[in-house]
Amino acid sequence: MVQPINHEALGDELVRVVKLLHAARAQAPLPAGLDHSAYPILFVLGRKPHRVSDLAEEIHSDVSTVSRQVAGLVRAGYVDRAPDPDDGRAHVLSLSPSGRQIIREARQRRETWLSGLLADWTPDEIATFTTLLGKFADTLQNPATSTKEPTQ
Repeated sequence: MVQPINHEALGDELVRVVKLLHAARAQAPLPAGLDHSAYPILFVLGRKPHRVSDLAEEIHSDVSTVSRQVAGLVRAGYVDRAPDPDDGRAHVLSLSPSGRQIIREARQRRETWLSGLLADWTPDEIATFTTLLGKFADTLQNPATSTKEPTQ
């Protein structure tokens, strides 16, 4: 028998998880010269170089905010800026070696944290959770579903 969806419980648990993740993030140690808003930029640039406008779209932020954050990351030596070979008026951003090191360290800290957090979960539970979390993120990222207004 298929159980009915309890939207109220699901919504409450999502709110609780978001609040707990924000609290955990606030406790996470940061390298000098970084704040938490830098990590989405660094992780996206870790996958491939981007223009500021594409980067802003990828992290769901406005271009002026991302441009300001990127300027700080360039000054700190974590991001390199080079002329776009396809359009000399634009620049392409990529991680510097220091930026790549920051990402490696962040991933190691995250792995350690998650390993401790999920120590009593079975590998199958972790695999299922990972799959479902990825599916949920894909659904959120899909413009057809993410633009629908949430209900209270």
